[in-house]
Amino acid sequence: MTEKQPFYITTPIYYPSGKLHIGSAYTTVACDVLARYKRLMGYDVFYLTGLDEHGQKIQQKAEEAGITPQKYVDGMAEEVKELWELLDISYDQFIRTTDDYHEKVVADVFERLLAQDDIYLGEYSGWYSVSDEEFFTESQLEEVFRDETGKVIGGIAPSGHEVEWVSEESYFLRLGKYADRLVEFFHAHPDFIQPDGRMNEIIKNFIEPGLEDLAVSRTSFTWGVKVPSNPKHVVYVWIDALLNYATALGYGQDDYANFDKFWNGTVFHMVGKDILRFHSIYWPIMLMMLDLKLPERLIAHGWFVMKDGKMSKSKGNVVYPEMLVKRFGLDPLRYYLMRSLPVGSDGTFTPEDYVGRINYELANDLGNLLNRTVAMINKYFEGEVPVYVENVTDFDADLAAVVADNLAQYHKQMNAVDYPRALEAVWNIISRTNKYIDETAPWVLAKDEAKRDDLAAVMAHLAASLRVVAHLIQPFMMTTSNAIMEQLGLGADFDLENLNLAGLPTGIKVVAKGTPIFPRLDMDEEIAYIKEQMESGKPAIKKEWKPEEIELTLNRKEIKFDDFDKLEIRVAEVKEVSKVEGSDKLLQFRLDAGDGEDRQILSGIAKYYPNEQELVGKKVQIVANLKPRKMMKKYVSQGMILSAEHDGKLTLLTVDPAVPNGSVIG
Repeated sequence: MTEKQPFYITTPIYYPSGKLHIGSAYTTVACDVLARYKRLMGYDVFYLTGLDEHGQKIQQKAEEAGITPQKYVDGMAEEVKELWELLDISYDQFIRTTDDYHEKVVADVFERLLAQDDIYLGEYSGWYSVSDEEFFTESQLEEVFRDETGKVIGGIAPSGHEVEWVSEESYFLRLGKYADRLVEFFHAHPDFIQPDGRMNEIIKNFIEPGLEDLAVSRTSFTWGVKVPSNPKHVVYVWIDALLNYATALGYGQDDYANFDKFWNGTVFHMVGKDILRFHSIYWPIMLMMLDLKLPERLIAHGWFVMKDGKMSKSKGNVVYPEMLVKRFGLDPLRYYLMRSLPVGSDGTFTPEDYVGRINYELANDLGNLLNRTVAMINKYFEGEVPVYVENVTDFDADLAAVVADNLAQYHKQMNAVDYPRALEAVWNIISRTNKYIDETAPWVLAKDEAKRDDLAAVMAHLAASLRVVAHLIQPFMMTTSNAIMEQLGLGADFDLENLNLAGLPTGIKVVAKGTPIFPRLDMDEEIAYIKEQMESGKPAIKKEWKPEEIELTLNRKEIKFDDFDKLEIRVAEVKEVSKVEGSDKLLQFRLDAGDGEDRQILSGIAKYYPNEQELVGKKVQIVANLKPRKMMKKYVSQGMILSAEHDGKLTLLTVDPAVPNGSVIG
């Protein structure tokens, strides 16, 4: 390629309402792989990622944290940037919708669309999910809540989040006006939405039933871009967020050279399937309104799910990339993510699969091939890689054919953004090369001096094949790719455009002793570790209460209800209280217990109430039907005042002052 062709790749901008898990990591790594691949193919690449920082949910999260929304999103942005650094994401720009330049263009675009009547003022009423930043009709709700009269009072969105009724003045985007034009574009560009089948879903589910105009402003919160001509309105998230793909390149700004260059090149957007509708309907229509070219490709990938469904903290099945990188390194994570999510469908994450792929595919297949090759070149040729010569052994031609076929397949699948099949092509080469070792049996050839040329050809073919593999995995596993090249004595220059088996340089020398690039793992230990880490984020589960299974702790012998029923416990108000002369323990109480006249009770609680007068006016509980008894020969005690004792402290049992004296307890 003489002149580099511009290529623009974007992730969705992530909503920073919480810590990002491997789902977000997948999208970002997937775009990174494509960006690196295109650079190696000679393209001029611009890779954009960033954060969607406005909206009601952010405002609420900030309020809960007791900080300003700006401070909240500043902190989240730093966390995400640290994660992208950990994942070695080669982005060219990190946009934030709170960036000044972006906010200005959003406001300008809104006013332009308003002036050309693509936006108009109306009123919106409907069910709104704060978490999804999305409105839903009643029929779209997964579950509907009704009151006793049958009236709908709420519900659950397809995402699982609860909705609330919102009725407010709103600006609307005239989607319906552009529906026919959008369908024409779809039919003229059948590859626009990938994977196949998703375009028909969009047409059938959203356009054919009638494309309703979209509410694009809110008045119920303030955190967002204000409409200049009507500042009580905040621009709704989908206009604000979607415009990032243009503003990041300089659209609507003084310096728009990047926009002219990259928007007029090849434009790919990658998103999760859950936000395909917004990117396949709202975004193209906005571009039509602005007289701008539409993107070439919109890639909507599936989700990583668990055996028990979507990732959820409550289920204890959330997997965070930081943990996996810290434990196993970056390359296994990037490899796993790109190998394990089939195009067009969801992938299931399991700790068993994760550790298994490291051991069997990375350590056994690739790592062992490198170890054996470096060891044999050192053993048989003192580390010097022989010159590559074709068709020396009976197996050379077939190996070369398999490499060539899978090279072509690799490029085809990379351009289709089908990473599992692209990596499958690489592993076909690895597998065939491992088989080539068994077929040629270098250890046998080494015993026969007449077979020296055959042995040399085998070593050269092994090195050449590993060189091809190192180039092909460079977009996926940079550290591993570089390590293979280093151990083979090759530099760090990569050229995918002109890659072939016969391109092995001459005069190279492998390292004296190879280092395993993927040491084998203890399967049981590492699987247990991942499971433990997943469980650690799970909220404590309350044990189901089963009263019949509780072992009761009793201080006295169990009694029957009839025994308890013999007791008459009443509410009594303390009228007077005094110390008993001649006793350090007793207090003398005068009580109104509903008898018509006051009764007297002596109680041995003096040491617990040194200021006994504080008890006057309290309503206490007494056993009223105890047989009166004489105390200290001159006092009668007509019942017992109930108290509770714990850790050497005693407290009289009181009741609410509103309860009438004499009320029976029980």
